[in-house]
Amino acid sequence: METVSAEFFKSTFSGGDGTCVEVAHRADRVLIRDSKYTGPSHDQPTLAIARDLWPAFLNLVLSANSGRIGEQLSVNVFADGCATLAGPQGVTLEYDAAEWDAFTKGVANGEFSR
Repeated sequence: METVSAEFFKSTFSGGDGTCVEVAHRADRVLIRDSKYTGPSHDQPTLAIARDLWPAFLNLVLSANSGRIGEQLSVNVFADGCATLAGPQGVTLEYDAAEWDAFTKGVANGEFSR
């Protein structure tokens, strides 16, 4: 599991209520976490995706479809607008419709493309 960092950021479309998809860009990967987590920071569930697969992930988010990004990440988007991200080590992040919508709008606005 990745160590959490102040480098995480959220979509400008997200509210200030602490329910957001958070992303941190690293040299070789992009980290994703859920701001709703309230436990110890060193135990926070975090997913990592290879940097070269990040554009495919963003395209999948914009498509509003479910799918897989290589062997690293599965995205399940539900009819009610909620979404679940799951990684190969059993880490799962669940987002409600408002969280996923704010993230998707941020993706469409280019906020997560680096």
